[in-house]
Amino acid sequence: MSIFADADLTCNEFLGGRVRLYQPVKGYRAGVDPVLLAAAVPARAGDHVLELGCGAGQALLCLAARVPGLRLTGVELQVAYADLARRNGALNGQDVDVIEADLAQLPVSLRQMQFAHVIANPPYYRAGGHSPAQDAGRRVALGEETPLQDWIAVAAKRLAPRGYLHMIQRADRLPDMLVACAGRLGSLEVLPLAPRQGRAAELVILRARKEGRAEFRLHAPLILHKGARHERDGESYQEEVADVLRQGAALPWPGEKRPA
Repeated sequence: MSIFADADLTCNEFLGGRVRLYQPVKGYRAGVDPVLLAAAVPARAGDHVLELGCGAGQALLCLAARVPGLRLTGVELQVAYADLARRNGALNGQDVDVIEADLAQLPVSLRQMQFAHVIANPPYYRAGGHSPAQDAGRRVALGEETPLQDWIAVAAKRLAPRGYLHMIQRADRLPDMLVACAGRLGSLEVLPLAPRQGRAAELVILRARKEGRAEFRLHAPLILHKGARHERDGESYQEEVADVLRQGAALPWPGEKRPA
């Protein structure tokens, strides 16, 4: 894919303006999912974070806006989106090392590195599981070309001992993720994300730890919106979700204290 021209881009704000992001007018445009993913990561200043499939850099930049002093590395298959991630890093005053590569063929330099955190928002649909998008960027971002188990295998190899993987994915892909973690990652926790009270979870965030030995935990769903149905125009996010999306707050996991 060729590099995007300026006329083909919009500049959008996230976290109440704390993050600005160039995105293509036509192509894959990030929504709230990468923001929620970034908010779930308990990173600390000085940690080295790797994002697999970083796209235009939204998740990495939202995480860096909340936790100063991180080292940021992204892997992106599509040249145009890798270029956007670099531009967006500079736009937000963040030094993001973006590597153009296929997950199955990572460069030797990256395969020699370890990370405190690996994050990923892999394509949601199995190969052939949805109508293909005409735009190549959306087609690659939404449709699985690299098996989900390979994403987790690569993440496990790149994690330092006791490091964390955080991955957001469709709820119906949870069995695939759990199987892929077997023998690679432990201390598995799953946070379902339900759109409204009484509705089934559509997404899940998986937390897994290298060398983790804690028992599996399936948490109660995080309800994203107020009310049982959409009744008016405008946003209806629950307060703690709105704080994440608009104020850059951390997303507390059940049983954890909410960071100040």
